[in-house]
Amino acid sequence: MHSVAQLRDAFVARFGRACQVVSRAPGRVNLIGEHTDYNDGYVLPIAIEQSAWAAAAPRSDQTLCASSTHAREQRSWPIDRWTRTQQPHWTSYVAGVATLLRRRGARLGGCDLLIESDVPPGGGLASSAALEVAVALALAYLSGEPLEATELIDLCRQAEHEFAGVPCGLMDQTVSLLAQQDTALLLDCRARKAEHVPARLDGHAILVIDSGVRHELAAGEYVRRQEQCRAAVEYFQRFQPNVRGLRDVSLDTVRAHASQMDPLGAARSMHVASEIERTLAAAKALRGGRLDELGQLMKESHRSLRDDYEVSCPEIERLVDAVREVPGVLGARLTGAGFGGCVVVLARASSVEPLAQLVTSGGRPPLAASVLRVRPARGAGLEFT
Repeated sequence: MHSVAQLRDAFVARFGRACQVVSRAPGRVNLIGEHTDYNDGYVLPIAIEQSAWAAAAPRSDQTLCASSTHAREQRSWPIDRWTRTQQPHWTSYVAGVATLLRRRGARLGGCDLLIESDVPPGGGLASSAALEVAVALALAYLSGEPLEATELIDLCRQAEHEFAGVPCGLMDQTVSLLAQQDTALLLDCRARKAEHVPARLDGHAILVIDSGVRHELAAGEYVRRQEQCRAAVEYFQRFQPNVRGLRDVSLDTVRAHASQMDPLGAARSMHVASEIERTLAAAKALRGGRLDELGQLMKESHRSLRDDYEVSCPEIERLVDAVREVPGVLGARLTGAGFGGCVVVLARASSVEPLAQLVTSGGRPPLAASVLRVRPARGAGLEFT
């Protein structure tokens, strides 16, 4: 789907009448600041042009009918009685958003909903957050009660926690909603303060390379990393009662205590403390147009994710190693939760074609499933009402 008009036509073809609203919410790629959001730290993502779209219209009954343009898949349920599916399904996010809107008092009745998305699923580009935000904007419009940005972010995050079982931080929903064109978003995940950092990429490109790898252990290991971080916080609170999250523990403090700590707790703390420092330094480098410096920080971030946080995998390592051999590549790192997914690359524009050629056809099997050149894009909104 490439336009609002096409999605509107598809809605008519699917439901036999016109939609009342079309909303759009972008995916994102995180330049640096991985696994810091749920530790109250800083992140530096950009929204990307790839987005989720939601077209919606009210029904005369109390049924919510959710349909997708991709698989022509359709599910319906009474809007006040969602039955949890055995396995997570994209309609879980829709049901979560609708249920939470009604729970907070929105006058939302039955509706038909058609979803379109070109955000690659499962690759660490926040496809679920894009879906949540797009659906929330459309359903809030139908209910006549548009949400403030903070309310919408919290509602979508709660939908992911409660209905999809993913204890995510707030980065994905925040950048999907608040991003601005040609900027990165430096987000303080504790204070919820967002700064738009100009992303001047003259002569350079940001690439998202999808490894095509999806390891089943990713979700469980993500939860385990959070538990390890909480245990580390409890350790540091014995010495510094004011510690609320690993954000409050300096890198020097981690180093001073590392030999007395549980080795995994020390390693996880080392990553978080150093990654927060790298993220702030990266924002400063981006503001100053020092892209070589940003690339070096991305390299250091990947090493920490591999060695201290242990969320890489052999397929990602082969891909990162190959990418770094291409002349003009400034930095490459795993982006997203880990154990597969995507690598984000900062490179000179002249390197894009040889890099894409290498990773998609330079081996058997290829090192990557796809290469996307992405640009810092604007945040979510209503496209048609």
